[in-house]
Amino acid sequence: MGSCSKKASKRLGELNAEYVDEHYYAKPEWFREHADRYDKYARTGPKIFAGEYAAQSVAIGSPDNKNNWDCALSEAAFMTGLERNADVVSMASYAPMLAHVDAWQWTPNMIWFDNLNAYGTTNYYVQKLYALNKGTTILPVQLPGNAKNGQDNLFVSAVADNGTGEVVVKLVNYSPEPRAVKVNLAGAKKLGKTGKATVLASPDLQAQNSLEQPLNVAPKESQFKVSSSALDYTLAPNSFTVLRVAGKK
Repeated sequence: MGSCSKKASKRLGELNAEYVDEHYYAKPEWFREHADRYDKYARTGPKIFAGEYAAQSVAIGSPDNKNNWDCALSEAAFMTGLERNADVVSMASYAPMLAHVDAWQWTPNMIWFDNLNAYGTTNYYVQKLYALNKGTTILPVQLPGNAKNGQDNLFVSAVADNGTGEVVVKLVNYSPEPRAVKVNLAGAKKLGKTGKATVLASPDLQAQNSLEQPLNVAPKESQFKVSSSALDYTLAPNSFTVLRVAGKK
């Protein structure tokens, strides 16, 4: 993540490596601060496999790390940067994946289980929403005033899904206040009259899921009206939102 990582990536490029496998274990704020990590990455060098990553609520390798919403929301923010740069970031994988509640070697983990039950963490649902809302084409996103992605804790990426004929916009509002946004789908045609919003949110950044409360933080779906290519939508506090709208370029 620092100078050693940059030197390694430079050397692998000199060796004509096809992929660089990068791992990120850091505090939640690192993930928000580095959503632009690949914005200026060389487009002619090795592709990136984000082979392991997970925000650490306490410290790297600490047994006290929690799968809290702060970590998961920060990962969602970072992943907007991965998606915006999908021409070089070909693959990404949260890690680790599975752990028994009474016999684990590492925290946090994506899915926890006992001998009879299992539950997905807040991080799991972030991964699920990205996996279920992949696109086939990256769409350029321009923020007001050419703001940097993540400025004022607003993170966004967009893709077209040619299989469904939909435009998919992902937005992270890392703020305790609701945020009204206007999404201008410039160039989109034949828009549907309604869109679908999938929202993962909690006012409490320390919120977690558990065996007793497996859906404490889980996605909720709703519909919204589409009257023009300029969509008005209000993001919930501390939320990751996926908007899907039928429309062709």
